[in-house]
Amino acid sequence: MLEQLAALIVDEGKWLPGSIGVAGLAAGWRLRGRGGDRLRPRIEAALTLFFAVTIGMMAFGHLAAVTTKQVLGRLDGSPATFYAIGVALATPSWWLARHLAGATLPPTTAHVTTTVRLTIWLAATLLAMGPQNLPLAAPGLFALAYRAHTRPAVGWAIVSLSLVATLGLFIGSLVFMASGQTFEQFRGID
Repeated sequence: MLEQLAALIVDEGKWLPGSIGVAGLAAGWRLRGRGGDRLRPRIEAALTLFFAVTIGMMAFGHLAAVTTKQVLGRLDGSPATFYAIGVALATPSWWLARHLAGATLPPTTAHVTTTVRLTIWLAATLLAMGPQNLPLAAPGLFALAYRAHTRPAVGWAIVSLSLVATLGLFIGSLVFMASGQTFEQFRGID
């Protein structure tokens, strides 16, 4: 039983689809409106929360996998480096998710500034870890673009592109999960 649980925790193919699913639920919760709530701030909050929760769940999965592999004696590489990667992603993502979950709409200027800074921090951290993380950073970049748009048609185009990119990421994660391969084998690195 413990071996099966450990295998589930370290199976990197299961974390992304699960993270996207949980993030989709969180974004849907944030998107719901009350009374006179305007649509634009709700969409912006939902896009950003989706990004924060997806990466936050992935960071949690990374840290859980590193810990499990270390306990089982199967960790190849530096534990300090692997933990640093997890913490570097977990810190801004969970801070951003917590910041958005408790926000009122419409947001204050200070709230928007903090949201933008945390989103940039998280997207920049992902991209600093390599260009292969662009698909994971894309939802945050779409959220920032949505924040900056000035025309309704541009806003809807950004939301549409974000949905298509997210669907592509989700389908790709399901293909990866179904392959049963490690990330390195799937990308042809191993």
